[in-house]
Amino acid sequence: MTAVTPRFDPVIHAPPRLQVCGLLAVVESMDFATVREQVGVSDSVLSKHVRQLEEAGYVTVRKATRASRVRTSLGLTAAGRAAFDAHVAELRRITGG
Repeated sequence: MTAVTPRFDPVIHAPPRLQVCGLLAVVESMDFATVREQVGVSDSVLSKHVRQLEEAGYVTVRKATRASRVRTSLGLTAAGRAAFDAHVAELRRITGG
């Protein structure tokens, strides 16, 4: 395991994006619908936040056709995992935890 330099990341800090990263940090990938349900937002709101994470290079979006339906899955990139770990470490540092 590599050491993470703590730093506050404004891209991750918004509550829905922090929740998305937290969910994806413990899995390889997760269906868009599952993330939407867990975060408790609409498709459009989640899409907006996922787009911001994707533009930052933190999340990958994969689309696959299964049973004649397009399924979207999300996953953290290596950069996304490192940024999330650093962000959480910085939050712990500034809160004394």
